[in-house]
Amino acid sequence: MAAIAYYYPADTVSEEEREQLILAHMLQVRLVARKIHERVPDSICFEDLLSAGVVGLINAIDNFDPRQNVKLKTYAEFRIRGAILDSLRDIDWAPRLKRKQAREFEAAISRAEQRLGRTPEEAEIAAELDLPIDEYRQKLTEMEALNIGEVEYIRDEHEMPVILKYAASAEDESPARSLERAELEKLIASSIDRIPKIEKTVLSLYFYEELTLREIAEVMGVHLSRVSQIKSQAILRLRTSLAKRWPGVRS
Repeated sequence: MAAIAYYYPADTVSEEEREQLILAHMLQVRLVARKIHERVPDSICFEDLLSAGVVGLINAIDNFDPRQNVKLKTYAEFRIRGAILDSLRDIDWAPRLKRKQAREFEAAISRAEQRLGRTPEEAEIAAELDLPIDEYRQKLTEMEALNIGEVEYIRDEHEMPVILKYAASAEDESPARSLERAELEKLIASSIDRIPKIEKTVLSLYFYEELTLREIAEVMGVHLSRVSQIKSQAILRLRTSLAKRWPGVRS
């Protein structure tokens, strides 16, 4: 079956072989769904993520073409993850007040950056919001759920690390959109270079190494809530930076 998966286009695979391929890759779906489920609010049902992942797997198998020099496992993971993230974007679990608060924080970061002429420190952002540092950090923790699906680390078809990429629709494959995404990726990379080192570290461990916040806390030797705050602040910085340089990015 591995030979069928790798050497033949999807339209040459029989219905029986297709079903066997789906069954053979179900563990991959479960693993991807499990990793994502560890990062979302408890209200999100694992079975819902699993179902979305299966849809992505079937889509991958039905559209797989090894002549593009991509392994089915790599292509399937991209489609599985994309389908699950798409399903999450359809769920608006963040209260409207939290979204408004996130926009206020992004505006404060932008104001502080303009006033100081550099990337503002955490305390300076809190001061811009006229909040005590402890209260500012608590609000960052509460914003954790707002960050799902905006940006993510993925690997390319050669299993090489790729910098944070904007999570675009898997179906949007036009040359113009591909060029647009490439330019956006450059802006994201540039924005990441400007944030504090500790925030870069958390983003790398969370998005690329795919560690949970609890695992990152253990690695860095800090409290779990602090890791959540650092991640939220880093994402707010990136979104603020991108909104200035790429107005079309959804904030």
